Amino acid sequence: MKQTEAMLILADGTVFHGHALGAVGHVVGEVCFNTSMTGYQEILSDPSYTDQIMTFTQPHIGNVGTNDDDMESSGIAVRGCVVRAPARIASNYRASEDFNAWLKRQQVVGIAGVDTRALVIHLRTHGAQHGVIASDGMSQADALTMARDCPSLEGRDLVAQVSCSKVHTWDHGGSFDLDAAQWRVPACDQGHIVAFDFGCKNNIFRALADRGFRLSIVPANTSAADVLAMKPDGIFLSNGPGDPSAVDYAVDTIKTLIGINSTTLKKPTTKVPIFGICMGHQLLSQALGLTTFKLKFGHRGGNHPVRNEHDKRVEITSQNHGFAVSDAIIPETIEITHRSLFDGTIEGLKVKGQAIFSVQYHPEASPGPHDSDYLFDRFAGLVKKNT
Repeated sequence: MKQTEAMLILADGTVFHGHALGAVGHVVGEVCFNTSMTGYQEILSDPSYTDQIMTFTQPHIGNVGTNDDDMESSGIAVRGCVVRAPARIASNYRASEDFNAWLKRQQVVGIAGVDTRALVIHLRTHGAQHGVIASDGMSQADALTMARDCPSLEGRDLVAQVSCSKVHTWDHGGSFDLDAAQWRVPACDQGHIVAFDFGCKNNIFRALADRGFRLSIVPANTSAADVLAMKPDGIFLSNGPGDPSAVDYAVDTIKTLIGINSTTLKKPTTKVPIFGICMGHQLLSQALGLTTFKLKFGHRGGNHPVRNEHDKRVEITSQNHGFAVSDAIIPETIEITHRSLFDGTIEGLKVKGQAIFSVQYHPEASPGPHDSDYLFDRFAGLVKKNT
């Protein structure tokens, strides 16, 4: 069977040839890469990848197929995907659909047969840039123009694009029990958590439910007054896509929640513990007086070493972010708790003397290692202490 030709062209004019994967068409987005060896379905359905084209460094993708249980959101979040060698068949007892059919059904344009090692080396050397995947006969000239005309992620509020539109509760239970092939059903009697949805992964909600929490999920633009009126025992700030500096409305809300004025951290207006992950970490950091910046090619993968600055232990973490928190100026009220061993960037912080902390990486994993799962237990302990 003849394969449909496809190409990936970057904004700097570099071209990679291959064949069509998923839907036939063309798509533009920021080309990034993920070094995880497993979890392609969870990666592609993570809302933090909105408006991006995902390159998998693992060459063989799709061997376990896809299923509804492993989705991290209601659909595929990426614009497109790039792989070296897609699996020809799905081989797993949980699979309900093969990888190519899944992409095609959700109208995701992909390209296979690409030298992904060369592509990743190029991105690491020259930095993240926009690109176009085209399998519909689009000319290289038109694709290059589209890639160069695509607006940068810097300054763009993608959170508003992916956040929920109204308050709702999480009623899907906890994590999946592989042995029983069913979802765990926790008691949810340990307190009420209000979670801001900046583009949250489902496994975060599962991890919180596993700790016995009842969850109310609110849109990103929910006011501090509305959150406090829900009488939360804890507040969670989720992950999400895009530039954190463009989500100023959420920063203002967080400032109100933690009790901050223009210069100093005052006594919080609420004693409710606050826990932030990824975008939530970046927004909390801005509320505390720090700034953010765009990384050259981002941190995305399940093998990133992070050092806990308290006990010097190293955690292997799951990460997905293109922006990071700057440590040019660190207010006296802030303690840096974790740092990346790749580039030294801030990976975690807490407010001294307060039950407020955040991390840049993903302790809920999915996919990834579970070295940092203890952070959910820490949050649960703070909530219990406060109630």
